[in-house]
Amino acid sequence: MSRVPAPAEFRRMTTDDLPNVLKNERRAYSHPWTDGIFGDCLKSGYDCWLLESDGRVVGHGILSVAADESHLLNVCVNPNHQGQGLGRRLVEYMLDRATRLAARSIFLEVRPSNLTAFKLYESLGFNEVGVRKDYYPAFVGREDALVLAKELFDGIGQSDLDESISVPDEASHP
Repeated sequence: MSRVPAPAEFRRMTTDDLPNVLKNERRAYSHPWTDGIFGDCLKSGYDCWLLESDGRVVGHGILSVAADESHLLNVCVNPNHQGQGLGRRLVEYMLDRATRLAARSIFLEVRPSNLTAFKLYESLGFNEVGVRKDYYPAFVGREDALVLAKELFDGIGQSDLDESISVPDEASHP
């Protein structure tokens, strides 16, 4: 029997959240972002969000928007909470944020070895548009990045932004 995920809620990331963000990041990735990188994202005004479930930070997403393009810089779900659809919820939320911030397209990089993430992005309508050679650090040498892109609908504008949104669990959907 599959486990029904707890309801999840999104909220803005703050510097006070960085210890929990870093714990998740270090558990999920062999070459995690540093405290300094996350701090710079917050200081730069990037769209930084947390995904919480049962009062715990279980994921985070970082989005940069300039002109009418957006870049999904970081998506992370704690490995103990993977396989429950939370990664999909997080990416869908970040796509909605990009649209609300008037982006017409979104880009991201993914490791070719991260097949789970690649399949998720592909299922959400991303297409491969390029390769960045030796982009990621690896245990031995470097790993290329696949560059993925997706066209978005016209944004609805900054004034319509919600600061927090609850996402119901899948059990409540028919």
